[in-house]
Amino acid sequence: MRAEHISKEYRLGVINYGMLYKDVQSWLARRFGKSDPHARIGEDRFRDQKDWVWALRDVSFDIAEGERVGIIGKNGAGKSTLLKILSRITSPTEGVAKIKGRVTSLLEVGTGVHGEPTGRENIYLNGAILGMKKLEISRKLDEIVDFAEISKFIDTPVKRYSSGMYVRLAFAVAAHLDSEILIADEVLTVGDAAFQKKAMGKMSELSSGKGRTVLFVSHNMSAVQTLCNQGLVLQSGQLVFTGDVQECAKFYSNEKTPQDPGDLGSIPRVAENCTGEARILTFTMHNVDSSSGIVNADFPSVAEITFEVLRDHTSLGAAFIISDEFHRLAMFHSYDRNGLVSVFEKGIHTMTCRIEPLPFLSGKYNITLALSRPGIAVDLLENAVSLDIHLPYREGMLGEYKRSAANGCIFVEHHWEKS
Repeated sequence: MRAEHISKEYRLGVINYGMLYKDVQSWLARRFGKSDPHARIGEDRFRDQKDWVWALRDVSFDIAEGERVGIIGKNGAGKSTLLKILSRITSPTEGVAKIKGRVTSLLEVGTGVHGEPTGRENIYLNGAILGMKKLEISRKLDEIVDFAEISKFIDTPVKRYSSGMYVRLAFAVAAHLDSEILIADEVLTVGDAAFQKKAMGKMSELSSGKGRTVLFVSHNMSAVQTLCNQGLVLQSGQLVFTGDVQECAKFYSNEKTPQDPGDLGSIPRVAENCTGEARILTFTMHNVDSSSGIVNADFPSVAEITFEVLRDHTSLGAAFIISDEFHRLAMFHSYDRNGLVSVFEKGIHTMTCRIEPLPFLSGKYNITLALSRPGIAVDLLENAVSLDIHLPYREGMLGEYKRSAANGCIFVEHHWEKS
């Protein structure tokens, strides 16, 4: 598989109003220099080239047969767009993707499964689309049905399946039908825990045991590192790093985490569906009796979030999340147990959180900051600040415990005895 200078451009906003007479009225208004009668208040319907955005820009790479490649990047980095181009779902604006072999894509829950046919018919339909013969599909049928755990319902229309059954069928079909390339986007984030474990095992079997080329997108860095041996890091639609998946994970972690918690108000917001009624300005965290930038894990600490409220009578709560490269480790939010939030007037406010000693090993951690109320995001800064935590020497230690893949992140006080 080879990608040569792939770029993809999209137009922002609504392209048309869905009714011909409205489109004609808007065109006439533009033609004679008048305001658009169908535009929302305060919005100019006809914009300039700023209305276009490059989802991908000049992306080139080579993937050898049998490689397992994790595609890493923040939301909006262009990962899903790249997979859609490689799956021939959409075409690039510029460049070309050269692919040798049959491709199976699972880009979202239920990809390739139609509601009206039965489960059995869907399996044969998907196989036919891949160019497989009926005999080949029949040979795989029992294995697919057993994996999806839907044998009782295999001759029932899929539209009557539960969401879990739908997901299991979609993944089973994509994973078992014979193709040289499997493209998967966040497929291990759906279904129950048992199915996720089974799906992870099947993905590992396909990539390592059967030599199938796998392109895998997930925000679960542990899953990416377990499954893949190579990585691509995308940032704002551009390929910024490629190589061994472990090195890619380190690069991604370091690249996305600023070291200075200073003026967070000036950081561009990229999170979708935030109301913007308030903006986080600063964040600090230190031990109660110290202003040092390093938190001593043996003593209580205090965290402060300063934010600007832009509208009177705004209800919200503040929260921050401590994480490492792979997992969210702890969340602290200001909601009470009933989910209630505070009401703020327009202006600058500070919320303070006192934290008991943290059970973390020494190392650098990431802080995600949020303002929200139940079910509604107001402002979000993912991995906006880095935090240094130090766990002092304890009696009986051979040396300072440091965070690592082998040691984990959490320190639990423990003692051994022999009898």
